[in-house]
Amino acid sequence: MTTIPRVERRSENAGSRLTTPFQSHATAVEVIDGVDLTGRRAVVTGGASGIGAETVRALALAGAEVTVAVRRPALAETLVQEFADLAGAGPVRVAPLDLADLSSVDSFARAWQGPLDILVANAGIMALPARTVTDAGWEMQLATNFLGHFALATGVHDSLREAGSARIVVVSSGAHLKVPFDFDDPHFETRPYDPWVAYGQSKSADVLLTVGARRWAADKITANALNPGFILTNLQRHLDDDTMRAFGVMDGDGNLTPLPYYKTPAQGAATSVLLAASPLVDGVTGRYFEDNQEARTVQGDEGPHGGVAAHALDPKAADRLWEYAAAAVRL
Repeated sequence: MTTIPRVERRSENAGSRLTTPFQSHATAVEVIDGVDLTGRRAVVTGGASGIGAETVRALALAGAEVTVAVRRPALAETLVQEFADLAGAGPVRVAPLDLADLSSVDSFARAWQGPLDILVANAGIMALPARTVTDAGWEMQLATNFLGHFALATGVHDSLREAGSARIVVVSSGAHLKVPFDFDDPHFETRPYDPWVAYGQSKSADVLLTVGARRWAADKITANALNPGFILTNLQRHLDDDTMRAFGVMDGDGNLTPLPYYKTPAQGAATSVLLAASPLVDGVTGRYFEDNQEARTVQGDEGPHGGVAAHALDPKAADRLWEYAAAAVRL
């Protein structure tokens, strides 16, 4: 298996935090410029649009064989064709995967043959206006954003181990900062449903997944989470116009108007790609990144201005959640 070559850039520690030379608005292609992924195999969930598609593009342009795992495979055909005859790029393939359906996740995992070097848990849904549950009775945001990805990662564990140096990348969000995981009522069966609390809880769970994955260190599997930043993508599809206007990203005529600090999808995908393929993070695991740097740890009441909440890095909570998820996906 081809190894990722070293590049001239180096990371350095700011205290105990890892830093890189890349600024917040670097693009996905820029953060792995010069990295050769020929021979590497990657899976990107939700890779048909938005930052997922840009993650696929960057990895394929570096030579990786990329499988776009999506609920509606037809949406990824444009990406497949884009790379069909592109010299020097790796092939892009598509496979069906519905993260809210355990049978679909199981079928995908069983069908995968051979090593898997990179798993990017990118797919997600945000702020469903009403409580929606899967056939298993799971709240839909937790099911899609976390439980489905947990089932996928554990389902392809042997393939990740076979790669000899595999990476799991989990796309979280700053929305996790004030919402710890509720072990007493994760699916809002008794407490009132709140779209943003449900979303934030699922994103705390995503970070905890990477902390819990330290149990796979002996298999040479690393796992890290990230906040991609503010980007206008299909993730906002469940928000009504009044909410978008309140956020300041839609004018009176319904036109999207990104704020100055917003990123393009190519910029939003950069931290995912950095964690997936850059030699600057070789051996790094169980950490949370934003703007291409490791984030500082904050308490939940410090405000939603960046950083990673201490509750999302708690190893005891991570182990408890791992046990909960392992039991849940084996229903």
